[in-house]
Amino acid sequence: MDIRKIHEQLKAEGFTPENTTPPGGSYVSVNIRANIAYIAIQFPIAQEQFLFTGRLGQELTTQDGYKAAKLAAMNVLGQINKYVGFDKITGLNHIDVYYQAAGNWDDGPIVANGASDLFLNIPGDAGKHSRAIFGVDKLPRNFSVGLTTSFTIKED
Repeated sequence: MDIRKIHEQLKAEGFTPENTTPPGGSYVSVNIRANIAYIAIQFPIAQEQFLFTGRLGQELTTQDGYKAAKLAAMNVLGQINKYVGFDKITGLNHIDVYYQAAGNWDDGPIVANGASDLFLNIPGDAGKHSRAIFGVDKLPRNFSVGLTTSFTIKED
């Protein structure tokens, strides 16, 4: 994994490590067990601003949802950078994408691609993953999208 390239690509996307969001409750952002790093749910937050709030298919478009998932994925990478280090990552294992939407909206896979595309483009092969997509009734702070992930890290 080319760490310099990852930092350059994140910067090109408008992300800097200082933008990493703190936990919103009584938990840690990254929990490491054995050689797996579990990243707590990340939302579309940039520079302490809550973005892409509302329901997909109602207040927000599918394209807004794609952008929200991409931003949440950038926040995941920010957490990895801050608490683990890209040099210690073997690869992304799995992502869970949560979204809130209007009853007749059904483009969850397109929205989830916002995160998947970022992970496949920035870390490259290390970003290959499985995923699950969940439509939920409500997310905290009325976020449209939330994302949890797990990564395999190199053993010492």
